[in-house]
Amino acid sequence: MNAEPQRDFLATAGGREPTARAGRPRGADAGPPPNEEAVLEALRCVFDPEIPVNIYDLGLIYRLDVRDNGDVEVDMTLTAPGCPVAGTMPGEVARAVAAVPGAGEVTVELVWDPPWDHSRMTDAAKIELNMF
Repeated sequence: MNAEPQRDFLATAGGREPTARAGRPRGADAGPPPNEEAVLEALRCVFDPEIPVNIYDLGLIYRLDVRDNGDVEVDMTLTAPGCPVAGTMPGEVARAVAAVPGAGEVTVELVWDPPWDHSRMTDAAKIELNMF
């Protein structure tokens, strides 16, 4: 990826516009919204392509808000601002969460504050990566 598109992407990622959206608003007869555990399971199915651990256990998910209407908001980060998947990972996350039964519109915001560090990883991720 050349530097120019990445800079443009990062300029919009930390601002007011969502980084990625998926799904659509639910109708009144859509049934119950997803529970948080179902959304977490979807997040555990998304992997950083350079690290064999899912993004949830890596500690890349900073905020998850599952609303009563089924809409889901996710704030996430990446291991580094120059990560090569910065342009694609938020969309992958949004699509994975939108596929959860009962999910409505999904908004993913890529954030950089606070910066990610190894302390955010679960013990399972640390074991998997031999980082104890």
